[in-house]
Amino acid sequence: MINDELLFLMNIAKVQAVISRKFNSLSTHGLGFNDFVILYMLNNAAEQRIRRIDLAEKIGLTASGVTRLLSPLEKIGLVARETNERDARVSYVVITDSGKKIFEEAKGTAELIAKEILAFKKNKSLRPFSEFLEGLGGNIE
Repeated sequence: MINDELLFLMNIAKVQAVISRKFNSLSTHGLGFNDFVILYMLNNAAEQRIRRIDLAEKIGLTASGVTRLLSPLEKIGLVARETNERDARVSYVVITDSGKKIFEEAKGTAELIAKEILAFKKNKSLRPFSEFLEGLGGNIE
């Protein structure tokens, strides 16, 4: 037997896997769920750009992990690199016009998927659950 805390965290991991699988339909927009999250973060960032290290921190990845996710998005022109004029060691990720367009198209699909996943909640508020997840570090905004 394992303790309740470990079982709870294992169930969170399973829920994350189920959510990711359900968001596979974002592939009709050429995106995975993590790609969508990155475009969301960039679309809502000040000046629609963010330092790579800050992006990694916001989505809970390492710097190298976020770089691996950004590489294909750069290749297809949804994001671009931008250097800092004052400090060459700092690089930014910016969302391109194509990235903005794809994000807007995918947002409707993602919102429908989210409603389907959470259909069981009926009219209950998600706020207490959101606060709980924030306590675990799940504060994406």
